Amino acid sequence: MLAGHYATALIAHQKYPKGTLLYFLIASQLQDFLWFIFHYFGLEKTGPEDVLNATLSNMSVNMLFSHDLVPQAFWLILIFIIGKMLSKSTKVALLGTLLVVGHFVLDFFSGHPHHFFGEHSQTIGLGLYATNVFLAIGIEAIFCILALMYFFKQDAANGINRTSKNKKYIIGLFVFGILFMLSIATTSFRQWFGIPEFNIGFNTNMPILISTYIGMIIYLNFFVSRYNVSKN
Repeated sequence: MLAGHYATALIAHQKYPKGTLLYFLIASQLQDFLWFIFHYFGLEKTGPEDVLNATLSNMSVNMLFSHDLVPQAFWLILIFIIGKMLSKSTKVALLGTLLVVGHFVLDFFSGHPHHFFGEHSQTIGLGLYATNVFLAIGIEAIFCILALMYFFKQDAANGINRTSKNKKYIIGLFVFGILFMLSIATTSFRQWFGIPEFNIGFNTNMPILISTYIGMIIYLNFFVSRYNVSKN
């Protein structure tokens, strides 16, 4: 799941706005950012290396340390400590840990296969990216719709006024996420556009993924904060 995790961060920040949205956005995707780090340490190498050949269904990675069940205890402690240090608030830190748990739960229904600890251990999750990628994307789309409906409804109840344009900007990010995933579900960009094989040094998989994740965080952090509060 990609965009769906960010939806949980919006709701967490809405419930406790004293915590920074940026912290909640990062917490919601902590496991994926750890995956990026472990990739470069050679612990969770991800293929195919060429991003133009990549699809959701052919992506190969053993997310042993970032996503398997046993290491989650360490990441919960890590995000709690970071949240506590940054906000001096136990509630913010606990919400951060809840987002980390939420990431694991959402990946159970829509994501790569995860395990208890190691690819030869008990599988935890449906692993739909590998077996039924369009169902996985459908689950994420439904979750995003429901989460955003709840988010905007609670905004109105809390006296937060968003312009139609602002709502469209926020919704647009999630639409982009779903459409992007659909576009590479089973067909790579090389197949879509008939791009010949080449290597110019920056068409690798991981930098593109990292820039996409960071770009989405910057985008949401900017537009979600643009609203007015009704005066009683």
